[in-house]
Amino acid sequence: MTRPIPQPGIMDIALYQGGASHIDGVSNVLKLSSNENPNGPPQSAREAIVKAAQELHRYPSTDHIELRTAIAARFGLDANRIICGAGSDEIIAFLCQAYAGFGDEVIYTEHGFGMYKISARAAGATPVQVKERNRVVSTKAILDAVTDKTKLVFIANPANPTGTMVSQARIRDLIRDLPPHVILVLDGAYAEFADDYDGGAAFVEKNDNVVMTRTFSKLYGLGGLRVGWGYGSQAVIDVLNRIRGPFNLSGPALAGALAAIEDTHFAQKAKADNAKWRAWLAEALAELGVPSDVSKANFILARFASAEEAEACDEFMKSKGVIVRRVAGYGLPYCLRITVGDEAGCRRVAHVIGQFKEGTS
Repeated sequence: MTRPIPQPGIMDIALYQGGASHIDGVSNVLKLSSNENPNGPPQSAREAIVKAAQELHRYPSTDHIELRTAIAARFGLDANRIICGAGSDEIIAFLCQAYAGFGDEVIYTEHGFGMYKISARAAGATPVQVKERNRVVSTKAILDAVTDKTKLVFIANPANPTGTMVSQARIRDLIRDLPPHVILVLDGAYAEFADDYDGGAAFVEKNDNVVMTRTFSKLYGLGGLRVGWGYGSQAVIDVLNRIRGPFNLSGPALAGALAAIEDTHFAQKAKADNAKWRAWLAEALAELGVPSDVSKANFILARFASAEEAEACDEFMKSKGVIVRRVAGYGLPYCLRITVGDEAGCRRVAHVIGQFKEGTS
């Protein structure tokens, strides 16, 4: 009996697993598994979404011009070179769909975000994984892996799930040495949490083969709306818009994102709170014998002595109502990724891990 057969590569895709939200039989759950803003979105965005809900019978904007203009004004960019998508994930998928196909290769690093590999396979391309060095992207390893078949290179900076960053100097050297037919994608989902960092915008301005992606899901607390954006050369953005659906963002999503990008007070406070409690949590866990690399994102990657200890700690935390993220699927079985919550959340995490350590000593 014959049956429909998907394109080659599709069945090689492992389904993406999001962070858990519930624990059976446990109340007062603290979810720290998806790098969400503990305070939620700004009130201005909530009000804009409610107002936009009165117009649900209307189709949304097809060109997102109001939001693109606001993004451009906020970051000093050219609105015509911005594309908006359903999360930055959709921009990543557009790039793979438009520039990589059967016989092509897409480079990502060993601890890199899972959607790079998924989007490459979905486009029919071959994902190529390269080694990192002590949980930091190695630009040398990337260049060593580049071939005539390479079409895209994905780097998250700051990286997920490690929280580490590649220096601007190394990115500059990488761009200089990449063949011009290869597009470097700088994923800036966590760029706002790093100090004095433009997410790669300056590199985009000077290089036609560099694209920056950003999101409203993290700092702005709008993960549930799915709004992201990309910035690239006019030629690349024109290509991506040819495959973008005309109504890929809803009216409420556009309204919420517009209000959020204009709420600079919210963004500044959210960044400051994250920096304060990120440092506190990292130091508190280090004192308990759980180190982490210096994180530039809104989470820390807690390192344990072994995969067994990490798994045991995760199970203990769940028994206490705290959900964090196992990252064995990212090649880090001895680690747990922990979102930086508010003060109460961070203190609760440190207390629970302290209990775990006392019980195993």
